[in-house]
Amino acid sequence: MNKVMLIGNVGTEPEVRYVDRGLAVATLRLATTERGYTLPNGTQVPDRTDWHNVVLWRRLAEVVEQYVHKGDKLYVEGRLRYQTVDDPQGRRQYRTEIWAENMEMLTPKKKPAEAADNGK
Repeated sequence: MNKVMLIGNVGTEPEVRYVDRGLAVATLRLATTERGYTLPNGTQVPDRTDWHNVVLWRRLAEVVEQYVHKGDKLYVEGRLRYQTVDDPQGRRQYRTEIWAENMEMLTPKKKPAEAADNGK
């Protein structure tokens, strides 16, 4: 089974493009953080943040285009996909992506008064 579940924050504004007869595809970077802790001997282990490349298709991409912004918290469920690409210099590059099958927005919606205050 190939299944990934992540809860994290969107790191940059999502990029949405349309391919093949108007098919929407969105890409975004999602940051997940493991909180630091202190070992029994007093050693501090710092927070660790990992960045994930997420690809969303069709209706999920359209929802991302309308409602998801940098800093928003998302739940993403999908599967891992690996790509190998040779760059112009002939070097092989590897890329891991999460192809989302489900997404939930966890950031509370702003009330109209809050949205107006943020515009000042």
